[in-house]
Amino acid sequence: MTDRVKVSVLGGGSFGTVIANLIGDKGVDVSLWMRDADRAAEINRSHENSRYLPGCQLSENLIATADLQQALTGAKIIFVSIPSQSFRDVVRQAKPFMRPDQIIVSTTKGIEAKTFSLMSQILAAELPDNPIGVISGPNLAKEIAQKQLTATVIASDSEEVRTAVQDILHCAFFRIYASTDMYGVELGGTLKNIYAIASGLSAALGMGENTKSMLMTRSLAEMSRFAVQLGANPMTFLGLAGVGDLIVTCSSPLSRNYRVGYALGEGKSLDEAVTSLGEVAEGVNTLRYVKEKADELEIYMPLVCGLYEVVFNGAPVSQVAKMMMLNTQSSDVEFVLPRDSDC
Repeated sequence: MTDRVKVSVLGGGSFGTVIANLIGDKGVDVSLWMRDADRAAEINRSHENSRYLPGCQLSENLIATADLQQALTGAKIIFVSIPSQSFRDVVRQAKPFMRPDQIIVSTTKGIEAKTFSLMSQILAAELPDNPIGVISGPNLAKEIAQKQLTATVIASDSEEVRTAVQDILHCAFFRIYASTDMYGVELGGTLKNIYAIASGLSAALGMGENTKSMLMTRSLAEMSRFAVQLGANPMTFLGLAGVGDLIVTCSSPLSRNYRVGYALGEGKSLDEAVTSLGEVAEGVNTLRYVKEKADELEIYMPLVCGLYEVVFNGAPVSQVAKMMMLNTQSSDVEFVLPRDSDC
C-alpha cells in the first residue's frame, strides 16, 4: 500500500497534523494543507506544529503547503480535517483539483449549521462521484502523537474505502476497525461533544463518581435515541465510536469540549470559556443544533435541554439538575423496555 502512494490531509489543526504525521512515519508522502502559508513554511522548516502540537517532531515525509492544487495532485486518499463551519467551503475550493477515483475521508465531528448536515452528507452532495468514508472514535490527538495505544473506526458503504483506510492508518499503536454504519459512527462522534461539556461542568462543581457514572450512561441513552430516530443502527453505540468515544471525551481534560464545560463550571462566561481554549470546541454549536432538531422531532433529550439552559440562558446548574431528577422516571436501557411517548 505504501509504495508510490501519496496522501493528502486538509486541515493543519491537532488531529489533521497527527493523522498526517502517522502516515508520514510509515514512509508515505503526505501533503498537509493549511490556509496560512507562513505556518506551513514554519512546519517545513522546524518539522513541528508549534501551535497545535508543540514538542512533537513531525515526519520528514510530511510536507505542509497552502496550495490546494499542490496538496491534492496525485493523492490516492484525502482526509478532510476541517472544522464543521468551514467544511463545505473548503471541499468546494478543493473540488476542481480532485479526481473521481480519489478516496475522501472525513475526520470532523460536527454538524453544519442551517442544513443539519453531517460531514459525510456534505461530501456526498459536493463530491457525488467519489468514494467516501468517515473515521471516528476515542482519538485524543495528543495521545496519538505520543504513540499511545489507540483505536478508531472507519465507516463506509465501500469495502474499497474501508480496506484502503485500514491499510494506510494501521500501525503498531493505532488499530482501525471497520463499520458500514457511516451515519451512526459519525453521529456518535458528533453527539458525544455535547455531553463532554456537561461532564467537564460537573467535574468543576465537584460532583461525585456516582454522578459521573449516571451522566455518562444517560448520555449514551440520549445519543442512541436521537441517532436511531435519524436512521442510525443502535448497536453502533456499543462500539468505539459510541461508548468508547463518550468515555474518553467525558473523562479527559485533554478533551476541548470537557475543558469548555470545566471553565463554565468555574464561573466563566461562554465567550470566556471558548476564548481561553484557543481551539474549536465543536460541542458548543452542536448543542444548539441538536436542541433545535430534538424539539422539531419531539425527541426526549433532558440532558441536552438542561445543558442548553445552562450554556445559553445562564440557568443555575443546581436548578437544572433538580428539574432533571424530578422528571418522569423511565426505562434504563434504550430499545429494551418501551418508552411512553411523554417520558
